[in-house]
Formats: sequence, C-alpha cells, structure tokens
Amino acid sequence: MHPNHPARQLDIIPHDQLSDRLPARVADTVTPHEVVVFAVTDDASDTAAFSERYGFGLEDCANTIVLRYKKEGAEHYAAVVSLGSLRLDINGAVKAQLGAQRLSFAKREDAVEHTGMEFGGITAFGIPDGWRILVDSAVMERAQVVMGAGVREAKLLLSPAVLQRLPGCEVAPLTLAVQ
Repeated sequence: MHPNHPARQLDIIPHDQLSDRLPARVADTVTPHEVVVFAVTDDASDTAAFSERYGFGLEDCANTIVLRYKKEGAEHYAAVVSLGSLRLDINGAVKAQLGAQRLSFAKREDAVEHTGMEFGGITAFGIPDGWRILVDSAVMERAQVVMGAGVREAKLLLSPAVLQRLPGCEVAPLTLAVQ
C-alpha cells in the first residue's frame, strides 16, 4: 500500500454507523479492530474506477463473485474471492474445488436476492449460512485488500487473514497464470 498516495484520504465510517450504512448481515460480520469500512462514491465502486480514483492497485482489490453450481443433483451457491488483477479459472480450478458437475455465474437478480447485497458491492462478509467461500491463494499473499461492503457506496480494507475466519472459507489456487 502507498499510504501517502494523494487519493488515499479515506472517508472512514465509524463502527457505530455501520448498521445504518451496510446490510445487516455485513455489519454484523465485520469487526472494528480488523476491518476498516470507508465510503466511496457509487461512480467509483467498480474495481477499475475505484483503483484509479482511490489509488489502490488492482492487485490489492479483492472481488467477490457469486456462482451457482450443481453437485450431487442439488443446486448450491458459493462466493469466490479473487484479485482484480487476475482471472479466475472457472471451468478448471474453481469447478474442481467445488466438486461441481455444472457451474455458472449467478444471475444478477439471484445474487442480490440471496445475499441481500447490492450488485457491484457483494462481499464474502455476511454471505448466507451454508455457502462455501472460496478465496484464491493469491489474495492471501497481499498485505491488505479492499473488498466490497455489501453496498456500492462503501468498501472494506482488511488483512486477508480475516477472510480465513469466515465460516465456510477455503483457500485454494483458483486463478490462471497471467500471460
């Protein structure tokens, strides 16, 4: 991280305001001494725009996507966390890690309905009980990462080690080699 970056003036949201600013499940999951929650503008919520505006590299932005998969005849959902600078190996490593017979990105409306979060702000924090959370091993190599906060107008700043304490979290190599 570059703490002296001119765009690095973060608008930190006090812990006592989180329940007013974040989905309840997210607010209940983040811990104030481990996760910094800060406000961003909606137009800078998407990874590339956020990175440019706030001075974080894509390699420090951890995106969460929702996948729908079939396993043993039943439909399941999972959250997958990877760095903005890497590409997930959906049909190889991710499918194998999940043991999925079929796998697809969840439809936008399904992801929003099941998580209770805004599309473009979905995070691994507050994911529904029973969901698996797959975190690419490259995420764990970063000193800190920025993630969605359940809404487009906030982000989370944290050590990746915090992710490992989430229920259902599994760390595995899930991305393709960058060419």
